[in-house]
Amino acid sequence: MPHPRFTDLGPDAALEAVEAAGLRPTGHCSMLRCLENRVWDLRLEDASHVVVKFYRPGRWSRAGIEDEHRFLLDLRDAEIPVCAPLALAGGGTVGEHAGIWFGVWPRTGGREPDELTDEELAILGRLLARIHDVGARRRPNDRLVLDADTALLDPLDELLDRGALPDSCADRYAAAVDVLADVYAARLEDVPFLRIHGDCHLGNLLRGRDGWFFLDFDDFATGPAVHDVWVLVPGQDGEARRQRDALLDGYRQFRDFDPRWLSLVEPLRAARMLKISSWIARRWDEAAFRSTFPHFGTDLYWEREMRDLEDLVARLTEA
Repeated sequence: MPHPRFTDLGPDAALEAVEAAGLRPTGHCSMLRCLENRVWDLRLEDASHVVVKFYRPGRWSRAGIEDEHRFLLDLRDAEIPVCAPLALAGGGTVGEHAGIWFGVWPRTGGREPDELTDEELAILGRLLARIHDVGARRRPNDRLVLDADTALLDPLDELLDRGALPDSCADRYAAAVDVLADVYAARLEDVPFLRIHGDCHLGNLLRGRDGWFFLDFDDFATGPAVHDVWVLVPGQDGEARRQRDALLDGYRQFRDFDPRWLSLVEPLRAARMLKISSWIARRWDEAAFRSTFPHFGTDLYWEREMRDLEDLVARLTEA
């Protein structure tokens, strides 16, 4: 069950938190859609807007949230287009309200891209390389490290422990994940790990008058650079490979990228599938998750996911 104080958070809490942080809201407050956290847009007396985000209790430690904010501040200082958290009146960027951690950001305008031209892919590749260049400069204190255990085996164990997998496919599902974890672990040898975005899909990009912005570093982790590359261009067909090449053409203008790292894409694809499924299973007692993912947990859902995992195993073992 979610934290009771987290469930009860309302606009008054958002206003009180922002005031305590030293800002002056007008009282105009609107909730933004977010399944994992609680997020509000607030207008300030100077007519600007800020976004306050309350972090779901139990998901991140304070040290982990500070890691996220430090990464964003490092990126901002390197003039990379991200939304960095604002300094709060009490010092630092992480506040606490009713035992729940929060941060405040300036609101950023723009639109999510639907498709990317080759020129835009090259631009994003250059920006992603710069993000990774900054990411390699220091290690976080308390963030996920995307090794075979955390990326594949731990989510599998969670699904099994929760009884989420039906008996009809649990054994085959687990067997496929075990193979994928072994392949991923073997291919990780000598691959450098660094701070990465961790959820770098098109929905976490904005294109505005001033160019591109990278958003939502909640899932930032320590892992291989190729993770951000494949999530940004996730397809498996020839066109996706061509787009990935265009992205990497830009990337390599600022940072090396070993083509052998692309062998991690399919294990990482499996890891993302398990991450999403275990996340939904963990939150399934919340009505918002049940309405957002109505087909989750059905036999058809798990059979399709099992077949997808077995297809990935076939791709990797036949390569």
